[in-house]
Amino acid sequence: MIALNSPVKPNLKKLFTLLEQVNNNGWYTNFGPLHKELTAKLEDYLGVQNLLLTNNGTSALQVAAKTIGSKSIVSTPFSFVATVSAFKWQQDEVAFADIDSQSLNLCPKAIKAAYLKGCKADTVVATHVYGNPCDVHAIDELSDNNNFKIIYDAAHAFGIKLNSGSILNYGDASTLSFHATKIFHTIEGGAIVFKDKANFKKAEEIINFGICPGQGVVNVGMNAKLNEYQAAVGLVNLEEIDNILDHRAELFNTYRHELKNVVDMPTWHPQANVNGAYMPILLDNKQQHAKLIKILAENKIESRHYFTPSLDKIFVDSNNYGTPNSLKASERILCLPMHAHLEFNHVAKVIKVIKSIKL
Repeated sequence: MIALNSPVKPNLKKLFTLLEQVNNNGWYTNFGPLHKELTAKLEDYLGVQNLLLTNNGTSALQVAAKTIGSKSIVSTPFSFVATVSAFKWQQDEVAFADIDSQSLNLCPKAIKAAYLKGCKADTVVATHVYGNPCDVHAIDELSDNNNFKIIYDAAHAFGIKLNSGSILNYGDASTLSFHATKIFHTIEGGAIVFKDKANFKKAEEIINFGICPGQGVVNVGMNAKLNEYQAAVGLVNLEEIDNILDHRAELFNTYRHELKNVVDMPTWHPQANVNGAYMPILLDNKQQHAKLIKILAENKIESRHYFTPSLDKIFVDSNNYGTPNSLKASERILCLPMHAHLEFNHVAKVIKVIKSIKL
Protein backbone atom coordinates (compact mmCIF):
# COMPACT_ATOMS: atom_id res chain seq x y z
CA MET A 1 0.00 0.00 0.00
CA ILE A 2 1.26 3.48 -0.90
CA ALA A 3 0.15 5.46 2.12
CA LEU A 4 -1.39 8.90 1.84
CA ASN A 5 0.64 10.08 4.82
CA SER A 6 3.26 8.65 7.16
CA PRO A 7 4.46 10.70 10.15
CA VAL A 8 8.14 11.51 10.58
CA LYS A 9 9.66 9.11 13.09
CA PRO A 10 11.99 10.88 15.53
CA ASN A 11 15.44 9.37 16.01
CA LEU A 12 14.95 7.32 19.17
CA LYS A 13 18.57 7.42 20.30
CA LYS A 14 18.61 11.21 20.23
CA LEU A 15 15.13 11.39 21.72
CA PHE A 16 16.00 9.12 24.66
CA THR A 17 18.99 11.32 25.45
CA LEU A 18 16.74 14.37 25.70
CA LEU A 19 14.05 12.54 27.67
CA GLU A 20 16.67 11.38 30.15
CA GLN A 21 17.70 15.02 30.50
CA VAL A 22 14.08 15.95 31.23
CA ASN A 23 13.81 13.22 33.85
CA ASN A 24 17.06 14.27 35.50
CA ASN A 25 15.87 17.87 35.64
CA GLY A 26 12.45 16.88 36.94
CA TRP A 27 11.02 19.76 34.89
CA TYR A 28 8.31 18.29 32.68
CA THR A 29 6.24 21.31 31.66
CA ASN A 30 5.67 25.03 32.39
CA PHE A 31 8.19 26.63 30.01
CA GLY A 32 11.09 24.26 30.71
CA PRO A 33 14.60 24.30 29.21
CA LEU A 34 13.69 22.27 26.12
CA HIS A 35 10.62 24.45 25.54
CA LYS A 36 12.88 27.52 25.55
CA GLU A 37 15.46 25.84 23.31
CA LEU A 38 12.86 24.75 20.76
CA THR A 39 11.32 28.24 20.73
CA ALA A 40 14.68 29.86 20.01
CA LYS A 41 15.61 27.33 17.32
CA LEU A 42 12.25 27.62 15.57
CA GLU A 43 12.41 31.42 15.56
CA ASP A 44 15.88 31.22 14.04
CA TYR A 45 14.96 28.55 11.49
CA LEU A 46 11.70 30.14 10.39
CA GLY A 47 12.95 33.73 10.44
CA VAL A 48 10.36 35.01 12.90
CA GLN A 49 10.06 36.66 16.31
CA ASN A 50 7.45 36.37 19.06
CA LEU A 51 6.84 32.64 18.54
CA LEU A 52 4.81 31.01 21.30
CA LEU A 53 4.57 27.22 21.51
CA THR A 54 1.16 25.69 22.30
CA ASN A 55 -0.19 22.23 23.00
CA ASN A 56 -1.93 21.98 19.61
CA GLY A 57 -2.92 23.97 16.55
CA THR A 58 -6.54 24.44 17.61
CA SER A 59 -5.63 26.11 20.89
CA ALA A 60 -3.17 28.24 18.91
CA LEU A 61 -6.08 29.64 16.89
CA GLN A 62 -8.19 30.20 20.00
CA VAL A 63 -5.43 31.86 22.00
CA ALA A 64 -4.49 34.07 19.04
CA ALA A 65 -8.09 35.24 18.78
CA LYS A 66 -8.46 35.92 22.50
CA THR A 67 -5.15 37.77 22.56
CA ILE A 68 -5.94 40.21 19.77
CA GLY A 69 -9.53 40.65 20.93
CA SER A 70 -11.43 38.83 18.19
CA LYS A 71 -15.12 38.26 18.80
CA SER A 72 -16.39 37.75 15.25
CA ILE A 73 -14.65 36.34 12.20
CA VAL A 74 -15.10 35.99 8.47
CA SER A 75 -13.25 32.96 7.19
CA THR A 76 -12.71 30.49 4.39
CA PRO A 77 -15.10 27.56 3.97
CA PHE A 78 -12.32 25.54 2.29
CA SER A 79 -10.09 24.36 5.12
CA PHE A 80 -9.84 21.73 7.83
CA VAL A 81 -12.78 21.88 10.23
CA ALA A 82 -10.65 23.23 13.13
CA THR A 83 -10.07 26.50 11.30
CA VAL A 84 -13.69 27.39 12.02
CA SER A 85 -14.68 25.06 14.88
CA ALA A 86 -12.00 26.63 17.08
CA PHE A 87 -13.97 29.87 16.95
CA LYS A 88 -17.42 28.31 17.05
CA TRP A 89 -16.37 26.45 20.21
CA GLN A 90 -15.71 29.73 22.01
CA GLN A 91 -18.96 31.14 20.64
CA ASP A 92 -17.46 33.74 18.34
CA GLU A 93 -19.64 34.88 15.47
CA VAL A 94 -18.62 33.22 12.21
CA ALA A 95 -19.22 34.22 8.60
CA PHE A 96 -18.00 32.71 5.34
CA ALA A 97 -16.65 34.40 2.22
CA ASP A 98 -15.70 32.53 -0.93
CA ILE A 99 -12.33 31.25 -2.12
CA ASP A 100 -10.42 32.06 -5.28
CA SER A 101 -11.14 29.33 -7.84
CA GLN A 102 -7.48 29.06 -8.86
CA SER A 103 -5.48 29.21 -5.61
CA LEU A 104 -8.30 27.81 -3.42
CA ASN A 105 -7.43 30.42 -0.78
CA LEU A 106 -9.81 32.96 0.74
CA CYS A 107 -10.47 35.49 -2.04
CA PRO A 108 -9.75 39.18 -1.33
CA LYS A 109 -12.55 40.20 -3.70
CA ALA A 110 -14.97 38.00 -1.75
CA ILE A 111 -13.80 39.56 1.53
CA LYS A 112 -14.36 43.03 0.08
CA ALA A 113 -17.83 42.04 -1.15
CA ALA A 114 -18.73 40.68 2.28
CA TYR A 115 -17.89 44.00 3.97
CA LEU A 116 -19.75 45.94 1.29
CA LYS A 117 -22.78 43.74 2.09
CA GLY A 118 -22.57 44.72 5.75
CA CYS A 119 -20.17 42.20 7.27
CA LYS A 120 -19.17 43.44 10.74
CA ALA A 121 -16.52 40.83 11.55
CA ASP A 122 -13.60 42.26 13.49
CA THR A 123 -11.17 39.60 12.22
CA VAL A 124 -10.43 37.77 8.97
CA VAL A 125 -9.17 34.21 9.40
CA ALA A 126 -7.49 32.92 6.24
CA THR A 127 -5.80 29.56 5.63
CA HIS A 128 -2.71 29.14 3.47
CA VAL A 129 -4.37 26.11 1.90
CA TYR A 130 -2.00 23.19 1.28
CA GLY A 131 0.85 25.60 2.13
CA ASN A 132 0.00 27.89 -0.80
CA PRO A 133 0.24 31.51 0.44
CA CYS A 134 -2.84 33.72 0.42
CA ASP A 135 -2.76 37.06 -1.37
CA VAL A 136 -1.48 38.65 1.82
CA HIS A 137 -0.84 42.07 0.32
CA ALA A 138 -4.41 42.40 -0.96
CA ILE A 139 -5.78 41.25 2.40
CA ASP A 140 -3.53 43.75 4.19
CA GLU A 141 -4.94 46.55 2.04
CA LEU A 142 -8.49 45.46 2.81
CA SER A 143 -7.63 45.40 6.50
CA ASP A 144 -6.49 49.02 6.33
CA ASN A 145 -9.72 50.04 4.57
CA ASN A 146 -12.13 48.00 6.72
CA ASN A 147 -10.38 48.06 10.09
CA PHE A 148 -10.24 44.31 10.68
CA LYS A 149 -7.49 42.20 12.23
CA ILE A 150 -5.95 39.20 10.47
CA ILE A 151 -5.18 35.69 11.69
CA TYR A 152 -3.52 33.32 9.22
CA ASP A 153 -4.00 29.61 9.75
CA ALA A 154 -0.56 28.47 8.58
CA ALA A 155 -0.92 24.85 9.67
CA HIS A 156 0.19 23.71 6.19
CA ALA A 157 2.81 26.40 5.63
CA PHE A 158 5.84 25.35 7.69
CA GLY A 159 8.95 26.59 5.86
CA ILE A 160 7.03 28.63 3.29
CA LYS A 161 8.59 31.92 2.26
CA LEU A 162 7.17 34.77 0.22
CA ASN A 163 9.83 36.81 -1.57
CA SER A 164 12.45 35.19 0.71
CA GLY A 165 10.67 36.21 3.94
CA SER A 166 8.61 33.91 6.14
CA ILE A 167 4.90 33.79 5.37
CA LEU A 168 4.42 33.69 9.14
CA ASN A 169 5.35 37.36 9.43
CA TYR A 170 2.05 38.46 7.87
CA GLY A 171 -1.13 39.28 9.75
CA ASP A 172 -1.58 40.13 13.42
CA ALA A 173 -0.95 36.46 14.17
CA SER A 174 -0.09 33.29 12.27
CA THR A 175 -0.74 29.87 13.75
CA LEU A 176 1.01 26.56 13.15
CA SER A 177 0.06 22.96 13.85
CA PHE A 178 2.72 20.48 14.97
CA HIS A 179 0.39 17.48 14.82
CA ALA A 180 2.07 14.18 13.92
CA THR A 181 0.69 14.34 10.37
CA LYS A 182 2.39 17.67 9.62
CA ILE A 183 5.76 18.33 7.94
CA PHE A 184 7.30 19.22 11.29
CA HIS A 185 5.75 17.74 14.41
CA THR A 186 5.97 17.41 18.17
CA ILE A 187 3.38 14.57 18.13
CA GLU A 188 0.77 17.09 19.26
CA GLY A 189 1.55 20.78 19.38
CA GLY A 190 1.40 24.11 17.67
CA ALA A 191 2.62 27.68 17.76
CA ILE A 192 1.55 31.28 17.29
CA VAL A 193 3.71 33.95 15.69
CA PHE A 194 2.61 37.43 16.75
CA LYS A 195 3.38 40.67 14.97
CA ASP A 196 3.56 42.58 18.27
CA LYS A 197 5.65 41.69 21.32
CA ALA A 198 2.90 42.93 23.65
CA ASN A 199 0.48 40.35 22.22
CA PHE A 200 3.09 37.65 22.63
CA LYS A 201 3.48 38.50 26.32
CA LYS A 202 -0.29 38.56 26.83
CA ALA A 203 -0.71 35.17 25.09
CA GLU A 204 2.10 33.71 27.19
CA GLU A 205 -0.05 34.48 30.23
CA ILE A 206 -3.24 33.18 28.63
CA ILE A 207 -1.77 29.72 27.90
CA ASN A 208 -0.68 29.48 31.56
CA PHE A 209 -4.08 30.01 33.22
CA GLY A 210 -3.74 33.79 32.89
CA ILE A 211 -0.82 33.86 35.33
CA CYS A 212 1.88 36.52 35.09
CA PRO A 213 4.98 35.50 37.10
CA GLY A 214 5.26 37.66 40.19
CA GLN A 215 1.81 39.18 39.75
CA GLY A 216 -0.55 36.23 39.94
CA VAL A 217 -3.64 35.85 37.74
CA VAL A 218 -3.98 38.88 35.46
CA ASN A 219 -6.09 37.41 32.63
CA VAL A 220 -8.73 34.77 32.06
CA GLY A 221 -6.59 31.92 30.80
CA MET A 222 -6.40 28.27 29.88
CA ASN A 223 -3.78 25.52 29.90
CA ALA A 224 -2.30 25.39 26.41
CA LYS A 225 1.40 24.85 27.09
CA LEU A 226 3.69 22.49 25.20
CA ASN A 227 5.38 20.03 27.58
CA GLU A 228 9.05 19.03 27.69
CA TYR A 229 8.55 15.58 26.16
CA GLN A 230 6.85 17.14 23.15
CA ALA A 231 9.58 19.77 22.93
CA ALA A 232 12.15 16.96 22.89
CA VAL A 233 10.43 15.38 19.88
CA GLY A 234 10.44 18.77 18.17
CA LEU A 235 14.16 19.32 18.77
CA VAL A 236 15.01 15.89 17.34
CA ASN A 237 12.77 16.33 14.29
CA LEU A 238 14.06 19.84 13.65
CA GLU A 239 17.53 18.41 13.04
CA GLU A 240 16.13 16.61 9.96
CA ILE A 241 13.83 19.33 8.68
CA ASP A 242 16.00 20.53 5.79
CA ASN A 243 16.17 17.01 4.34
CA ILE A 244 12.45 16.54 4.90
CA LEU A 245 11.50 19.79 3.18
CA ASP A 246 13.87 19.21 0.26
CA HIS A 247 12.56 15.68 -0.31
CA ARG A 248 8.91 16.69 -0.12
CA ALA A 249 9.47 19.64 -2.46
CA GLU A 250 11.12 17.35 -5.02
CA LEU A 251 8.23 14.91 -4.83
CA PHE A 252 5.74 17.76 -5.16
CA ASN A 253 7.52 19.22 -8.20
CA THR A 254 7.69 15.79 -9.82
CA TYR A 255 3.95 15.30 -9.42
CA ARG A 256 3.20 18.80 -10.73
CA HIS A 257 5.47 18.43 -13.76
CA GLU A 258 4.19 15.01 -14.79
CA LEU A 259 0.49 15.78 -14.24
CA LYS A 260 0.35 19.34 -15.58
CA ASN A 261 -1.42 18.34 -18.80
CA VAL A 262 -3.40 15.50 -17.25
CA VAL A 263 -5.41 17.02 -14.37
CA ASP A 264 -6.06 20.46 -12.96
CA MET A 265 -4.10 21.63 -9.91
CA PRO A 266 -4.32 24.71 -7.71
CA THR A 267 -2.33 27.69 -8.96
CA TRP A 268 0.68 28.22 -6.70
CA HIS A 269 1.72 31.70 -5.56
CA PRO A 270 4.44 32.79 -8.04
CA GLN A 271 6.63 34.46 -5.38
CA ALA A 272 6.58 31.52 -2.96
CA ASN A 273 8.59 28.35 -2.51
CA VAL A 274 6.95 24.94 -2.05
CA ASN A 275 7.09 22.60 0.94
CA GLY A 276 5.20 19.55 -0.31
CA ALA A 277 2.73 19.64 2.57
CA TYR A 278 0.03 18.08 0.35
CA MET A 279 -0.40 17.05 -3.26
CA PRO A 280 -3.87 18.23 -4.37
CA ILE A 281 -5.40 17.71 -7.79
CA LEU A 282 -8.80 18.78 -9.15
CA LEU A 283 -11.06 16.49 -11.17
CA ASP A 284 -13.70 17.68 -13.61
CA ASN A 285 -16.78 16.20 -11.94
CA LYS A 286 -18.10 13.79 -9.28
CA GLN A 287 -18.06 10.82 -11.63
CA GLN A 288 -14.44 11.35 -12.61
CA HIS A 289 -13.56 11.90 -8.96
CA ALA A 290 -15.18 8.65 -7.81
CA LYS A 291 -13.62 6.71 -10.69
CA LEU A 292 -10.09 7.86 -9.84
CA ILE A 293 -10.47 7.08 -6.13
CA LYS A 294 -11.71 3.58 -6.98
CA ILE A 295 -8.89 2.81 -9.42
CA LEU A 296 -6.20 4.21 -7.11
CA ALA A 297 -7.53 2.00 -4.30
CA GLU A 298 -7.49 -1.04 -6.60
CA ASN A 299 -3.81 -0.30 -7.19
CA LYS A 300 -3.20 -0.03 -3.43
CA ILE A 301 -2.77 3.73 -3.50
CA GLU A 302 -4.40 5.79 -0.77
CA SER A 303 -6.01 9.14 -1.57
CA ARG A 304 -8.24 11.54 0.32
CA HIS A 305 -11.11 13.85 -0.57
CA TYR A 306 -9.60 16.71 1.41
CA PHE A 307 -11.31 19.17 2.12
CA THR A 308 -14.93 18.19 1.97
CA PRO A 309 -17.59 19.24 2.62
CA SER A 310 -17.31 22.98 2.29
CA LEU A 311 -17.46 24.22 5.90
CA ASP A 312 -20.55 26.34 5.29
CA LYS A 313 -22.36 23.01 4.79
CA ILE A 314 -21.35 21.97 8.31
CA PHE A 315 -21.82 25.26 10.16
CA VAL A 316 -25.14 26.17 8.59
CA ASP A 317 -26.01 28.64 11.34
CA SER A 318 -23.17 30.96 10.27
CA ASN A 319 -23.51 34.01 8.05
CA ASN A 320 -22.78 33.17 4.44
CA TYR A 321 -21.81 35.71 1.78
CA GLY A 322 -21.82 33.15 -1.05
CA THR A 323 -19.42 30.24 -1.56
CA PRO A 324 -19.89 28.81 -5.08
CA ASN A 325 -16.16 28.31 -5.67
CA SER A 326 -15.70 26.47 -2.38
CA LEU A 327 -18.70 24.25 -3.02
CA LYS A 328 -17.34 23.29 -6.42
CA ALA A 329 -13.76 22.77 -5.23
CA SER A 330 -14.88 20.58 -2.32
CA GLU A 331 -16.47 18.20 -4.85
CA ARG A 332 -13.47 18.14 -7.20
CA ILE A 333 -10.47 18.02 -4.86
CA LEU A 334 -8.37 14.92 -4.24
CA CYS A 335 -5.07 14.65 -2.34
CA LEU A 336 -2.47 12.13 -3.49
CA PRO A 337 0.21 10.41 -1.35
CA MET A 338 2.74 12.86 0.07
CA HIS A 339 5.08 12.37 3.03
CA ALA A 340 8.74 12.31 4.00
CA HIS A 341 9.02 8.52 3.65
CA LEU A 342 7.50 8.45 0.15
CA GLU A 343 9.89 7.26 -2.55
CA PHE A 344 10.15 8.46 -6.14
CA ASN A 345 9.19 5.04 -7.49
CA HIS A 346 5.96 5.33 -5.47
CA VAL A 347 5.24 8.70 -7.04
CA ALA A 348 6.02 7.25 -10.47
CA LYS A 349 3.46 4.50 -9.86
CA VAL A 350 0.78 6.98 -8.81
CA ILE A 351 1.45 9.10 -11.89
CA LYS A 352 1.41 6.05 -14.17
CA VAL A 353 -1.96 4.92 -12.82
CA ILE A 354 -3.49 8.37 -13.24
CA LYS A 355 -2.15 8.68 -16.78
CA SER A 356 -3.49 5.26 -17.70
CA ILE A 357 -7.07 6.19 -16.84
CA LYS A 358 -9.35 7.78 -19.37
CA LEU A 359 -10.73 10.56 -17.23
